[in-house]
Parts: sequence; structure tokens; C-alpha cells
Amino acid sequence: MSFNSEIFKTVDAIPKSYWENLNCKHNIYYSPEFLKAFELANTDIEFNYIFILKEDKSIAFANTQIVTIGIETITKNIAMSSKLRTAVNNLFCNNHIKVLFCGNVFLSGEYGTFLKDGEPKVETFKAIAKAVKKLYKCKRLSTIFIKDFEDESLYITDHLKAFDYASMRVEPNMIIYLRPEWKSFEDYTSDLKSKYRVKVNRADAKSEILETIFFNEEDIKIYLDELQALYQNTIDNADFNAQILNLNTYIHLKNTYKDKFVVKGYFLNDKLVGFLSAMQNGDHLDAHFIGIDYSNNKEYAIYPRILNDYVRLGIETKSSQINLGRTASEIKSTLGAQPKTLTCYCRHKYALPNKILKPFIKNVHIKTFKQHEPFKDC
Repeated sequence: MSFNSEIFKTVDAIPKSYWENLNCKHNIYYSPEFLKAFELANTDIEFNYIFILKEDKSIAFANTQIVTIGIETITKNIAMSSKLRTAVNNLFCNNHIKVLFCGNVFLSGEYGTFLKDGEPKVETFKAIAKAVKKLYKCKRLSTIFIKDFEDESLYITDHLKAFDYASMRVEPNMIIYLRPEWKSFEDYTSDLKSKYRVKVNRADAKSEILETIFFNEEDIKIYLDELQALYQNTIDNADFNAQILNLNTYIHLKNTYKDKFVVKGYFLNDKLVGFLSAMQNGDHLDAHFIGIDYSNNKEYAIYPRILNDYVRLGIETKSSQINLGRTASEIKSTLGAQPKTLTCYCRHKYALPNKILKPFIKNVHIKTFKQHEPFKDC
């Protein structure tokens, strides 16, 4: 079976018929409008969009970005011996490296590749892998990272190993599956065991002084600098972040998606001290980035309140599930979130460094955490 590939540098250059043939726009994350928002606001990133064609009709799509990352940013928070860390850092000359991400670097989950129903998935995915290879062969970069795949997709994506990729587990997405009988936040809390209900209520009580506002597009523009600074706080506290999002992206998303894209601000004495953002994608609510003033977080429980409000928002929007994303897995599990395993694939562009890198990748272990079971019927 013969496939061709086309690579576009901007969303605007992609023929409309390619989107129509794929029939993927029902998922917001595969829509040209969503992708365009990130492209417009993050001009320091090189975006490329891969389409796989069969008989001149599109049957698959992959979203890629080329970003620059300091190697120590990657290795400092991975469990390994100091000797191995030094060796890996030296392999990359303790330098910044250019990384090609296949998948959306700003989202946690399987949102980077789309395979059309009815097409041979393994062969189509191999065609994507070949197109990625063609792309990185002509770029000045060192590493390729293909992310994030759920366990159900591994029978397809493990074929990347034939292209000399090594697989690695990464932190799971934490998902709250909402029950149909939860019509209000009180319905949800009534199903929690006593100690978890007390914890949720305490967060609400400590944060009661905070004033909250759902931002419109103009509000985002007015508070853009404060939002960016609060978001930077969370990035500085994170174990790893590949790329910093320019929050001008939120202006474009709000303009396009209106009420489906939510930004909520938290104010203390008229000062913005936190925010959450979320996207309604079908009947799923996905938490996006947050921002926190950590100097006030402990006293006013800003982060726990944000988590509570994601649950409220999920119930209010009649969502079937809330994806709270990666990181802080244990605290998210106290709200009832369950881990959804994700696998990524990585390789060095050149064969010899890749041989050195592969054993390291295979021995990377994600952080463990205590999984709580907060519901009475668990």
C-alpha cells in the first residue's frame, strides 16, 4: 500500500479538503482553529503539520513543534545516579538542545496524531513515522520525542521501536470520572468518605475570602501580564516543562471558543493570586494551565480550591470526565482522580548517540505516589 506525505509550516497553508477528508474537527484539539491559536501566539516555536495521503486524500495527521530545551532541565528531576546524570549531560555538551516533539507539547494526552477510521492503523502510523524521519533529517536538532499514547494504542505505536525509538512511561493523566447522579458539588462531596470530605470543605473554607471572576476576552487582555507571571510561578515549581506557553494563546482561544474555553481568576484584596483554565472538548472537561501566588497559597488554599472548582465546573457542564493532567498526582487522587498511563518514545537523531541514549531512556522511572480511594463505595 502506497502512502505519500505532505508537511505544512502554517495552518493557513493546509487545504480545507484535508480536514474534511479526515473528519477530525469534532475533536477541538485536531481543529485548525485550535492549532492556529498556538501558532499565532508562540512565534519562537517552529510548527509543522504532517498529513498522510492515500490516493491524494488525507487519512492521517500529526502535529509537531521544534523547541529548545536545556539538557539539565530534563535530567535534574529524573531519578538516576549522579555519574549517569553527568554522562548524559556531557553527551549533549551541557547545552541547550533542539527537540522535535510529535504531539502537542502544551497538552497532556493523546492529541498529537489522528488516524482516520477505516484505514489500516499500523501501516498509517508507520507512514507518520517515516514523515517525521523525513522532517528531522533536514532539521538542525538532536532529539525526537513522540508523545503521549494510552495503553490501548501501544499495539500501533510500539512499531516506532523498528525506527530505533525507545519507549518510556511518563507521569499519568489524572482523570475524575463523573457519576450521572452528581447534579451538584454537594452530591459529589456526599459520596466522599468523611476525611476526604473534610479536606475538600476545608479548602473551600480557607479560600472563602477569595473573589472569583470568569474572564472574558477583554479580561484576559487586561490581566495578561499577571496571568503570565502566575503561570511562570507554576512552571518554576514544576519538575519538568518542555516549553513555556505565551498566554496570548488564551486571547485567541477565548475569541474562538467562547464559553467552551474557561479562564477563572482568583483575587485577594483586588490582587490576582491565581487562575485556572479549561477546555470543554465534547463531554470531556480538560484542565489546562493554572497559575498560583505561592506566597498566599498555604494560608488561602488557592491550589486545593482550584481543584475543587474543576470538579464544580465538570458537574456544571455535565461532563462525563475531567482530565486534571499530570503532576501532583496524589493530591488529585484525594478528589477521586484515577491514573491513565501514558507512554512516550524518544531517540537521538544520530545512530551512535542514540545507542548511548536508549539504555538511559529504558531505565527512566516515573515518580511513585499513593493512590487514594476517597469514595464511600471504594
